[in-house]
Amino acid sequence: MFLSVSLDTKIKPKNIMTLKEFFKKLTSKIIWVNLLAMAVFIMLVAFGVWKGLEIYTHHGEEIEVPDVKGVQLGFAERMLSSRGLKAVVVDSSYNKALVGNSILEQTPQPGKTVKQGREIYLVINTVKTPTIAIPDLADNSSLREAEARLKALGFKLAPCEYVDGERDWVYGVKCQGKNVFGGDRIPIDALITLQVGSGDFTDNPEEQSDSIDVPVSGEEAVMEETVEGLAW
Repeated sequence: MFLSVSLDTKIKPKNIMTLKEFFKKLTSKIIWVNLLAMAVFIMLVAFGVWKGLEIYTHHGEEIEVPDVKGVQLGFAERMLSSRGLKAVVVDSSYNKALVGNSILEQTPQPGKTVKQGREIYLVINTVKTPTIAIPDLADNSSLREAEARLKALGFKLAPCEYVDGERDWVYGVKCQGKNVFGGDRIPIDALITLQVGSGDFTDNPEEQSDSIDVPVSGEEAVMEETVEGLAW
């Protein structure tokens, strides 16, 4: 017995899009509408980002920095805040002519234009007089060297007080009538008096020996009288 199998030798063709059909679909309204919607969406997003950056960075807005030098810190903070600026204290210094907490310096300088929200850096005047450690000068330096070191630190010098000793040699330092020593902290605006040698040595034992009476024994006294008698 033979099994007969019938084979269909014909292969059904697949659905292949022709070039004409491809261009027809490419030019259909649905595709162009979708592309246009995507383009509009991208443009809206870009515009929103751009406007957001303008608002965040205050693009195009300029504020003139006011002059707050010499005024109190609290008043300066309110003045800057009213213009959309922020006061930031970055340092302090000392000026005897101004009251404490007044503004000494500001950055940016008055009249400059900045954006809203900009920080204005301030240097204020200290409330208390600052103190500085005095260097070791007593019996350790000459007058010229001591004056140079003290002036470099910002101290003011009163007229020197002269004492017996080597000329122009510093023997002591006084502040407000009291002796001070190396390492002591004193106000920067206090007057300093240097105790300087005058060149006189009244306490020198060699000089004093010339004026001291030396006791003379009896025999020496008789001999001196005999010599004086002969000389006469």
